[in-house]
Order: sequence, then C-alpha cells, then structure tokens
Amino acid sequence: MSLSMILPLVVIGLLVVYAVSVYNRLVALKNRFENAFAQIEVQLKRRYDLIPNLVETARAYMSHERETLQAVTEARNGALAGLQNAAAHPGDPGAMAQLAGAEGALGSALGRLNVVMEAYPDLKASENMRQLSETLTSTENRVAFARQAFNDAVMQYNTYKQSFPPVVMAASFGHKQDAALLEFEDSAEIQAAPKVSF
Repeated sequence: MSLSMILPLVVIGLLVVYAVSVYNRLVALKNRFENAFAQIEVQLKRRYDLIPNLVETARAYMSHERETLQAVTEARNGALAGLQNAAAHPGDPGAMAQLAGAEGALGSALGRLNVVMEAYPDLKASENMRQLSETLTSTENRVAFARQAFNDAVMQYNTYKQSFPPVVMAASFGHKQDAALLEFEDSAEIQAAPKVSF
C-alpha cells in the first residue's frame, strides 16, 4: 500500500473515532440529566405522599376550611400528573413547563394552607402536624438540591451539544432538541428555605 492510500484511510478512521466519541459523550450527558430528573421525581413523589397526610391532619382541626383543603388536594393531584408527564419526557420543554406550572399552583395552595393554619392554635401545637411539617420542609430542601443538580446536568448537555463540532453531528445522532431547565415560577422563594410556623 502506498502512502496516498494509507493517509485517507487514517483520516477516515480518525473521523469515525471522533464521531463515535461525540455520540458517546452526548449519550452520557443525556443519561446524566435523565438520572438527575429521576432524583427530582423521587423527592417530589415523597412530597406528594406527605401532602394527603398533612391535609388529613389539618382537616380534623379545620372543619370550616374545606375549600382550602380541597385546593391543596387538587393542586397536589395536578402536580403529580405534571410529574408523571415530565418523568416520561425529562428535558422536554413542554413537560418541564407543565411541571413548573403545577408546582407553582401547589406551592400557592400550600402557602394558603399555612396562612389558614395560623388561626388554629391547637393544630399548630399538634405533634403530628409538627412532624409532617418538618418532613415537608426537609423534602422541599431535597427538591431544591435535586433540581439544581438536574439543571446543572441539562446545562452541561446543552453546552456540549451546542458547541462546535458536536452541533454539526448532534441532530443526526438523535439529539435534535435542547433539554429544558426545570424552573419553577416562584424560583426566588424556592431557593430560600420554606417557612412553616407553628
């Protein structure tokens, strides 16, 4: 074989190796942000499981606040549906927007519940309510940390996918759409620790 035949084969071989490395890196980064979303899913499910217990505990004390309790339950169910849709399509902009909106509605309903709870001293003094509120607060913190890890993983994926030369190959490797960050409407409030007072 002559040098003129070997050189093109070496160049083609190097291009194939580079394309494979770009593909593998895109897959690894996508898997990383999908795993990070799975961590959010675990924490949000934990949160959603706590809310019915919180509502039932409050219901015994707050017989005149049915609308508030119903709003919390409906918001929780809406957020759970949003989570299930987002879990099926992590990083999808529509799914992330739906989840963010549902989380905003749930946060608002929980905020109204906390305001109403202030008027019930027996409820504030309940040990069961105190424990549920503490668990909910720690879960809110875990959600914030998991969301931050997810957004970091999405940012790494998008940055690599949009850089040159991967941007040229990403679409042909099945990575057409950028992943979406999970940003809640009340982002500033979520970054601060939740306040539940008794």
